Formats: sequence, structure tokens, C-alpha cells
Amino acid sequence: MARPKPLSELIERSLGPVFAAQGFASTDILASWAEIVGERLARACQPEKLEWPRRRGGTRERPEPGTLTVRVEGAFALELQHLVPLVIERINRHYGWACVGRIRLRQDRVAQARRRSPAPPPLDPVRRGEVALAVSTVSEAALRDALDRLGLAVLGAQRPR
Repeated sequence: MARPKPLSELIERSLGPVFAAQGFASTDILASWAEIVGERLARACQPEKLEWPRRRGGTRERPEPGTLTVRVEGAFALELQHLVPLVIERINRHYGWACVGRIRLRQDRVAQARRRSPAPPPLDPVRRGEVALAVSTVSEAALRDALDRLGLAVLGAQRPR
């Protein structure tokens, strides 16, 4: 029987070629971005592409540091520009060698992980009954249902959270 494979292996195998096309050797920099630069910076920027300089014929030395393109929210670009030396230091410390020597900023929207808001507490049955009673006189079913949903939404918005 085959052993179960960790999800990280499957993801690396399927997304590896996509990231390699963008210059990333692995998905690690994307997965560890918040850990590398800190939560505050990670919310306003994310790595986009890593470009490596051409290697000189057949040398087995470590490659020269690359240029990391970082997508950054427009309002945060100036602050990040001042923090570039710190970000380069943190990236290189994370990898243990000078893999990034320069950062190029590209202003654009940064995709944010969507956080689900907690489910609201259930509506008081008495208030629910008031809404049902108020719309019970409406004869058209579709209109009655729409008014019922509207009444519940209004009451839900008025509750303290």
C-alpha cells in the first residue's frame, strides 16, 4: 500500500513549474512571505517575480543576487521603498545566502486573504415572530418572502455585535 503523501509535496509538484517560470525555485517565498517580512508588510505587498542575472559559462559558483519584483499597494509604496534594505536583509537571512540583491517595486493591488466574519448570533424568536406577523398580510408569496428577508436583515444589522 502506498504511503499517504503530504499535501505540500503535491502542491510543490503541481505549482512548481508555474513558479519556476516566474523565477522562484519553490513556493517557499510565497508561503513564508509574512514570516520573512512581517505581517504588516505582508498585508501591503507580495513577491511577484525573481529575475536572475545570466550565468557566465559553466561556473559552479553561487549565482549573483537576483532582482525581486514586489507588487505593492500604491499608498504603501513610498514606505516600502525606504524599507527595501531591511526587506533584502530579511529575505537573505531566511535563505541563508545573498539570493536577492535588489528589489523592484510595482504598484498594483495586492490580493488579500479573505477572512470570514463570525456568524451573527441567532435572532431573538420574539423579534422573528414580529417580522413574520408584519409580513403575513401580504398576499403575494414572492413579495412576502422578500419583505421577510428584508425585515430579518434590518433586525440583524441593529443587533450589537
